[in-house]
Amino acid sequence: MCGIVGFTGTHQAAPILLDGLSKLEYRGYDSAGIAVRDGDKEPEIVKAKGKLEELQKMTNNGEAVKGNCGIGHTRWATHGEPSTLNAHPHASDDENVVAVHNGIIENYQELKEKLSKSGYVFHSQTDTEVAVKLIDYYYKKYNLGPVDSIARAMIRIRGSYALCVMFRDYPGEIYTARKDSPMIIGVTGGETYVASDVPAILKYTRNVYYIGNSEIARLTGGNVTFYNIDREEIQKDLVEIKWDAEAAEKGGYEHFMLKEIHEQPKVVRDTINSIVKDGRIDFSGIGLTDEEMKKISQIYIVACGSAYHVGMAAQYVIEDFTTIPVRVELASEFRYRKMTLVKDSLVIIISQSGETADSLAALRSAKEAGIKTLGIVNVVGSSIAREADNVFYTLAGPEISVATTKAYSTQLIAGYLLAMGFAVARGEMSEEKCAELITELNTIPDKIEKILEDKERIQWFANKLANSRDAFFIGRGIDYAIGLEGSLKMKEISYIHSEAYAAGELKHGPISLIEDGIFVISVLTQPDLYEKTVSNMVEVKSRGASLMGLTTYGNYSIEDTADFTVYIPQTDPHFAGSLSVIPLQLLGYYVSVAKGFDVDKPRNLAKSVTVE
Repeated sequence: MCGIVGFTGTHQAAPILLDGLSKLEYRGYDSAGIAVRDGDKEPEIVKAKGKLEELQKMTNNGEAVKGNCGIGHTRWATHGEPSTLNAHPHASDDENVVAVHNGIIENYQELKEKLSKSGYVFHSQTDTEVAVKLIDYYYKKYNLGPVDSIARAMIRIRGSYALCVMFRDYPGEIYTARKDSPMIIGVTGGETYVASDVPAILKYTRNVYYIGNSEIARLTGGNVTFYNIDREEIQKDLVEIKWDAEAAEKGGYEHFMLKEIHEQPKVVRDTINSIVKDGRIDFSGIGLTDEEMKKISQIYIVACGSAYHVGMAAQYVIEDFTTIPVRVELASEFRYRKMTLVKDSLVIIISQSGETADSLAALRSAKEAGIKTLGIVNVVGSSIAREADNVFYTLAGPEISVATTKAYSTQLIAGYLLAMGFAVARGEMSEEKCAELITELNTIPDKIEKILEDKERIQWFANKLANSRDAFFIGRGIDYAIGLEGSLKMKEISYIHSEAYAAGELKHGPISLIEDGIFVISVLTQPDLYEKTVSNMVEVKSRGASLMGLTTYGNYSIEDTADFTVYIPQTDPHFAGSLSVIPLQLLGYYVSVAKGFDVDKPRNLAKSVTVE
């Protein structure tokens, strides 16, 4: 949450900062600001409430602000309402220290009281201003320079943070530090970039450093020096980012979300091919051996949001293919549960960014308990990727829209492949059966393409749904898991109240909410559960609901019950979720478009939830 960009080099900083922030606006768009230094002159700080375009207008797209070194920020409000006063950057009273910050400082009130007694005056409601003035306090008290003052502040601060700091006495330099909030540093041709996510700097360089937890970096033009919290200089390896800059652009689509929906055939194929070698599943790149998989007696899948819905679907597949019991846990609950984890278990953490705060905390909790961990992440070098015992990288590429689509689909594929790999390793599935499933899995990308060719029908139905206040999604088994994701897509970008229920639970309360005109979307791709779900559809239709049915080709009798039907190609029922989710993604997208909302940047939401 929140986006940070910094630059120091030979070019003008402000246009680069604004361009980088435009790539990070999915991380926050309540307000934005930049601070730029021209040599040893005082920094020029410009801030604006609202989306980044307001700041762009104020600065003539950065042309009106001169200087070769600067930091910028786009905000998702935590402490303090969205306002120009609360926007970053923040400065010490004499502008000796200027900084931007992601994260939450948990003990900011305590620190604020102590700093106030030392004469500091606070103007905003933010915790960031406290961090800035704490750094200034130590800088002036000990006179030992930027690294020392930042390290002392880090020791005092409790919480998560990524900081970019400029000091009056050090023109042309930026200092950055992090704890549990992501930060990436890029270098090329005598220039240095820093950002909270890859897309902000991908246009300029693919050569990056990942700054570790509780580490500090000094950035000058083309050079980076790293320090640990004890102020000792440490070495880092330069890493090449494989994503290309074009992957983070809209490519002619009206919204990133629509582009990313259409990228799903490719990224699904890429993720399959990363694991399936010569027709067989190969986990050597993940680091999982057959012996390790044989020993696993319990799997815990821990995730948030859409990744949690992936876990729900994967649970059904793993338990169908193997004898391993699976529990799916919300990371925000798992981390605070007083629960004894089963010996020889595996905790699977699913996160697109690899930085999700609750998921990262759950990972660390599992490791402290001595439990083996596996991360399913999309971002190479992210915190979860670095800290998990094993990593399954999904190959979705950069995902810009806040509402996930292609990352979700690649995570589903990871779940299928893990289920099949475990089953074969444990002798619970034959090589022949696995080969059949792999053949079927390889048809998924083409079948997604076929669904996308028929999106105009879904757009037509979305226009009818746009004026609704409520919608319900029902299904059983895997269909219920997919309904959860479809419901989330609907509510998060169209702001229609939407809920998903296991169809069998309707009579236990939710059916009382059904009345004339309420839309119910039913997912029916599981043959063994089809008739039971149709019965539930009849129940809600008799109470006035308008029905959409989502099923596989061949189930044409559904048209006797549903008012509108969407068909998907037939596939193995275990993989049906990869197809049925596509119409639901499109439905949420087109409803949002019909209502005139900002699809890629829904209100109150940010892409990476790096704070509690």
